Amino acid sequence: MRLRLTPREDSYYDLFADSANNLVTASRLLVEIISDGSDRETLAEKMRACEHAGDERTHAIMNRLNESFITPFDREDIYRLASNLDDVMDAMEAASDLIVLYQIDHLPKDVVRQVEVLERAAELTAEAMPRLRSMKNLNEYWIEVNRLENQGDQVYRRLLAKLFSGEYDALTVMKMKEVVDALEEAADAFEHVANTVESIAVKES
Repeated sequence: MRLRLTPREDSYYDLFADSANNLVTASRLLVEIISDGSDRETLAEKMRACEHAGDERTHAIMNRLNESFITPFDREDIYRLASNLDDVMDAMEAASDLIVLYQIDHLPKDVVRQVEVLERAAELTAEAMPRLRSMKNLNEYWIEVNRLENQGDQVYRRLLAKLFSGEYDALTVMKMKEVVDALEEAADAFEHVANTVESIAVKES
C-alpha cells in the first residue's frame, strides 16, 4: 500500500460532514417510522440503506487514516469521532429494526419526544461538522447537545416508569424497552460525538 506524504484534509472533513448528514436522514426516517399508519417495512429498508452508507463513510475514514502520515488533527480523535458517528447510526437503525421485527403498532407518546431529541441532535451535529475546518463557533454545539441528552434522559426515565406501571403486559414491556433503550443509546452516542468535538477543539485551540 502506498502511503501519502501530504495531508488531504478536505477528505476527512467532507467524510465527517457526509456521515452527519446521513444521521439527519436517519433521524427523519425514525420520525416517520414511529408515526401511526406508516409503511414501516419500507422505511426500515431505507434506514438499513442509511446504515450501510454510514458504514461506507466510516470505512473510508479508517482507510484514509491507514494511508496518511499527516492528519488534520490527532489520529486517535479522528478514529474516535468516526466511531462515535457510526455508533449513533447503529443505535437508530437498531431501534427501527426492532419496531418492525416486534410489530409494535402503538408506541408510548414519549417515544416521539425521544426521537425529537435525536432529530435535533442530528441537525446540530450536521451543522457543526463543517466548522471543524476552522475550529470556531463550536462551543454552542456541544453545550446544546449535552442539554438535549439530559432532556432525553428525563424522557427515558418517564418511559421506563410508564412501561413498568402495569399498563402493559410483560411481553410488550420487554419489546418496548428494547426500542426505548436503543433510542437512549443513540442520544448517548450523540453526546459522545459532541464530547469528542469539544476535546478536539480544546487541543487545537
